[in-house]
Amino acid sequence: MKVRVLTSIAVSLFLLEGVLAKNTRRDAAAPAGYRLIQKITLGGEGGWDYLTLDPQSHRLYISRSTHVIVMDADSGKVVGDIPNTSGVHGIALVPELNKGFTSNGRDNTVTVFDLRTLTVSKQIPVGKNPDAIIYDSASKLVFTGNGISLDATAIDPQSEIVKGTIPLAGRPEFAVSDEKGHVFVNLEDKSMIAEIDSRKLTVAARWPLAPGEEPTGLAIDRQHRRLFAGCANKLMAVVNIDNGRVITTLPIGSGVDATAFDPATQLAFSSNGEGTLTVIHEVSPDKFTVLENVTTQRGARTMTLDPKTHKIFLVSADFGPPPAPTPERPRPRPSILPGTFVVLVMGK
Repeated sequence: MKVRVLTSIAVSLFLLEGVLAKNTRRDAAAPAGYRLIQKITLGGEGGWDYLTLDPQSHRLYISRSTHVIVMDADSGKVVGDIPNTSGVHGIALVPELNKGFTSNGRDNTVTVFDLRTLTVSKQIPVGKNPDAIIYDSASKLVFTGNGISLDATAIDPQSEIVKGTIPLAGRPEFAVSDEKGHVFVNLEDKSMIAEIDSRKLTVAARWPLAPGEEPTGLAIDRQHRRLFAGCANKLMAVVNIDNGRVITTLPIGSGVDATAFDPATQLAFSSNGEGTLTVIHEVSPDKFTVLENVTTQRGARTMTLDPKTHKIFLVSADFGPPPAPTPERPRPRPSILPGTFVVLVMGK
């Protein structure tokens, strides 16, 4: 009788274990549930690039070719504008100094502005065609990645003086900081990541991203020491910060320009110009799975993440036919239809 009871219990436990394992697998692969929850029409003319969200004021900074739109992320209303930022790419914030910094690609400058009043106080000359711009809290420096001079400029945000220039031997795209003294920069033309010692202002390492090619967007999981590089050949490369090894690559949509990581949900994102948002789950530091490709809008290739609400903000517009090719622009981009510029809010 005891053997029969024990056998029955063992069978029941085996079946229960199978059900739990099946449910765990299903839960791990379940869609994240992101969808378009709001579309805000801002209009205006011109292109765009990076977006930056200030979690404290909940202001969204949006680059628009020659100026930066400042929008209240809760109401969707424009609350200000930062003018004369020719060829602006990105916006970096230094809340403890109440300062913001923009990278102005055509002017080869960085604009300094007040976070509360949005008043511009200074233009700082940097390298040629500054693109990415971030603040590193470990070194307390602002870094720009300069696409034509192939270097990075380090600025002291307190004195607003350039502290040094770091040759990169490659074209920098986006950058992130581990907040422990290291800045990581995508080198798009080399298909590599450069590790900068943010205190010594030197390149500490260069890591190949193969099979990833032409990386643009870069995000970081600081807790687990992982980088997420969005690559032009429709792959996201996951990199171990401590040794530069590519742990895995995952399929994403085409036309990626930005990536993001949400530490609270352990989700990584890539915004793809084809009109999708790829959502990836970090199951463990060495295991990742694609959950879904959510429809956004064609051209929505840059984004920013709100760490408090877990919403994703993207921008795009409607497009017309491309202009006629010229020797300077043999493959021109499609024209942007005036008045169609929008902010897309993705959430659950």
